[in-house]
Amino acid sequence: MSDNKAALVTIYIGAGVAIGVVLGLALDNLVFGIGLGVAIGVGLGVALSSEKTKSKKGDGSDGGGPVITGGHTYHHSHDAGCDGGGDGGGGD
Repeated sequence: MSDNKAALVTIYIGAGVAIGVVLGLALDNLVFGIGLGVAIGVGLGVALSSEKTKSKKGDGSDGGGPVITGGHTYHHSHDAGCDGGGDGGGGD
């Protein structure tokens, strides 16, 4: 994690703790509020910092293209050989 990402996460943790303290005082349960605030702050910090740095391929590839090995071409399919019918069970 870079220093910039770590700084963003700590800012979100601080904001989450502040919100948690207010919520904890309102509910008369400060321990619950602080714990909830830290959890929300970490969750938001990690989610938003990874969203900003996510690389976009832009080529529309979903990983289902041909694989060429040793002169043979194999195609990956999304259904992995499934015919889409039945549950496959042998029950009654």
